[in-house]
Amino acid sequence: MARALIVVDVQNDFCEGGSLAVNGGAAVASAISQYLDTQAENYDVVVATRDHHIDPGAHFSDDPDFVDSWPPHCVAGTEGAEFHPNLTWREFDGVFDKGDYEAAYSGFEGRDQHQQIGLADFLRGNDITEVDVCGIATDHCVRATALDSAREGFDTTVLLQFTAAVSPERVGEVSEELLDADVEVSTTA
Repeated sequence: MARALIVVDVQNDFCEGGSLAVNGGAAVASAISQYLDTQAENYDVVVATRDHHIDPGAHFSDDPDFVDSWPPHCVAGTEGAEFHPNLTWREFDGVFDKGDYEAAYSGFEGRDQHQQIGLADFLRGNDITEVDVCGIATDHCVRATALDSAREGFDTTVLLQFTAAVSPERVGEVSEELLDADVEVSTTA
């Protein structure tokens, strides 16, 4: 049995000061780095996902509803799309960009630009059976990535202490949804 960590969308635009900032995003970036400084050896692979929008159509809006449409964010080639500087741990085995020409929430919608492979195939190619998920945002991309991980057959755990939510009041509801989908929710490392 092999284990992977997926670090979801810890990018400048999703942290304080970014175009679609999530309160606590910068602190989560630091916490994930500290965790990896001491725990990376417990994972067979560590990967990251990034929103990477070129022209995502109706996903961007000047009048967003914050459900299906959002202010422009993580535009390819901009500083907002880069990893946040507090995410100092960068020894990723793969980085999976998602959402070039459409909305994309799950890391499983992304592709590694160097290896030209999707996340599920990458994990299977590394004999991964267990997946831990952390990052931004608990109630959007972390949620979607964890649900897809379970659908793909991986034993999946969300490391809730290493996530930040757009709507913190929804974390309980999201946790219940994850549990109903056979995703474990951990509040301790």
